[in-house]
Amino acid sequence: MWCVWSVPGDDVERLSRQGKCCSVLNQQRETQKKVSRLEQFLSCLTRMPNYLVTVATGSQWFAGTDDYIYITLIGTERCSERTLLDKPLYNDFERGAVDSYDVPVEECLGDLELVKIEKKKYWFQDDWYCRYISVKTPTGDYIEFPCYRWLVGDKEVVLRDGTARLPEDEKTRTAKQHRHKELETRQKIYRWKEWHPGFPMSIDATAYKNLPRDIQFDSEKGVDFVLNYSKAIENLYVNQFMHMFTSSWNDLSDFEQIFMRIKNTISEYVMKHWKEDFMFGYQFLNGCNPVIIEKCTKIPDKFPVTHEMVKDCLERDMTLEEEVKAGNIYIADYELMDGVTANNTDPCTLQYLTAPVCLLYRNKVSKIMPLAIQLHQVPGEDNPIFLPSDDESDWLLAKIWVRSSDFHVHQTVTHLLRTHLISEVFGIAMFRQLPAVHPVYKLLIPHIRFTIAINTKAREQLICECGLFDKANGTGGGGHVELVQRAMKTFTYKSLLFPEAIKARGMDGKELPTYFYRDDGCRVWEMVKSFAAEVVNIYYKSDETVQNDEEIQAFVKDVCSFGMQDFDHCEFPKAMTTKDQLAEYLTVVMFTASAQHAAVNFGQYDWCSWIPNAPSTMRKPRPTKKGQANVKYIMESLPDRGRSCWHLGAVWALSQFQDNELFLGMYPDEHFIEKPVKTAMQNFRRKLAEFSREVKNRNEGKKLPYYYLSPDRIPNSVAV
Repeated sequence: MWCVWSVPGDDVERLSRQGKCCSVLNQQRETQKKVSRLEQFLSCLTRMPNYLVTVATGSQWFAGTDDYIYITLIGTERCSERTLLDKPLYNDFERGAVDSYDVPVEECLGDLELVKIEKKKYWFQDDWYCRYISVKTPTGDYIEFPCYRWLVGDKEVVLRDGTARLPEDEKTRTAKQHRHKELETRQKIYRWKEWHPGFPMSIDATAYKNLPRDIQFDSEKGVDFVLNYSKAIENLYVNQFMHMFTSSWNDLSDFEQIFMRIKNTISEYVMKHWKEDFMFGYQFLNGCNPVIIEKCTKIPDKFPVTHEMVKDCLERDMTLEEEVKAGNIYIADYELMDGVTANNTDPCTLQYLTAPVCLLYRNKVSKIMPLAIQLHQVPGEDNPIFLPSDDESDWLLAKIWVRSSDFHVHQTVTHLLRTHLISEVFGIAMFRQLPAVHPVYKLLIPHIRFTIAINTKAREQLICECGLFDKANGTGGGGHVELVQRAMKTFTYKSLLFPEAIKARGMDGKELPTYFYRDDGCRVWEMVKSFAAEVVNIYYKSDETVQNDEEIQAFVKDVCSFGMQDFDHCEFPKAMTTKDQLAEYLTVVMFTASAQHAAVNFGQYDWCSWIPNAPSTMRKPRPTKKGQANVKYIMESLPDRGRSCWHLGAVWALSQFQDNELFLGMYPDEHFIEKPVKTAMQNFRRKLAEFSREVKNRNEGKKLPYYYLSPDRIPNSVAV
């Protein structure tokens, strides 16, 4: 017989007076717990133990299966029999279903460590998406086993319970072996490959269909660029112009013929005001490419602007040099474009590029206004400096050339390289070096969703040789590759730190109160960083814990040594030494994939749908003297009807959110089960929601609202 030692009431009173009662009561409680566990164990011995297994199938298209599903429960003492999960006269594992099954065992299994799921063909191969497995043990405990992956073909998956663990937390041989085997398998699947010399490394997959099923889109339709662009052209009612592919528009107003179908506040405003200098300057702050403008501390020798040239535009009683010293002069330099090969894939249409420099001025009301434009990097008689005081057509054409160059740098460098390609590097390294049980894997997986898939499809259809990019873009046919290669030579890890990047351009002052990209970006950066730091502090007790985590060290090293090909100038960290450093690194990954991508992607229709404001190509060479431009020359320079239609379809398709988009802070897949992390997520979502309301209130009644960094419009990942 088992008896419980108890303390009589009189003795308790006496011990309390002596200050020893708490110790005895704690001993009593511990003894009672041990007895309770022992009683549960004896219960297992007196009857057949039973485990209740609950299986959740995904809700996406084709997630269900008719194949046979088997389960094996693996405990510290023994394993269950391989059990078929099947109910008579019932359709198991339907899309969105949550099904429960009894798994009887002859003896208790001990502490449950692993769950093995096997799928075997019933009639024909039928993929299955498993969300999670929940097990109720004979003692009444519930254990969650997150899955969130596809089982393709005759496949088995071995799952750990949902508790996040660092390598040092593993105590059993089984757990350590599972961790090692998972990474070993993943490293065979997720391999590095160089798509072009000088590029960040990408996934080793010749086509989208060769990607692991777990990282493909839920629907093939959602990622087919040819289908989406064709659908966009049809929806915009511009397919009527496609047969006139190489013919020019007659007048600037003709572009309204392909602009009539989809309108919104910003794109309509751009159409009406695109010629005006304030609109030209405003886009450097809050347009699609708000990362080019920087404070000018000295007029460069290659751009010999004098005070006499611009004195009529200066509103303060200062010389140009004094305005520079006062911090009122800014510059946008497209030197990266110098010498890039223009698109020559169409022998019927010559296309041209240039590398302009633009001087900008902050006037008395803190608006950014253009002061001077030079359309080539080398000054000379054939490279005049265009001014606001010049003939209207000359000045307008100079601004159009700047906007065209900005479009190319935006699409290829700001957007493709600095969000898409770098996020893919982080994603591949994560899959290769972090097991699903690692807390950093659980934190980052929502921010890698569909990124490798969209990039692979882009390499297959969009930016490949003879791809869609060649149809309408002046850098098609290889120029976009040259641009990425050049940009990589100055690409640094530090430039991904949002506040540091703003500061490096001299744009961190408060003299530009309408630089919403900067202000909203810093707010979101701090929220993401605070959340990342909370998660890091939950699992890493000290800096030494970070240093001893060989998996996180391998992840960081893989990014630097393989993903970024160990380019010294990139200065990506090769190791993590402190918790703060790790939190900042994770912030870079999460912010780049979410907020930074949102800021430079989802405004494309707003700012680029009015073709003259963002020409995707130019069909005349840059003017080499003043007086050369007129309306006819400008129309012959701008994209023709066919390329305009392709361009419009592209910016419309790229500006659309995915079906069932998950925005920043939305984590429906419960990779984390611990309460402290869930509390951190709630705090994160609360802060994001508060800021979304702030942005909404600020935009009320604005003709040019800025909402790209409102958290409720920031998808978690690069997926379009």
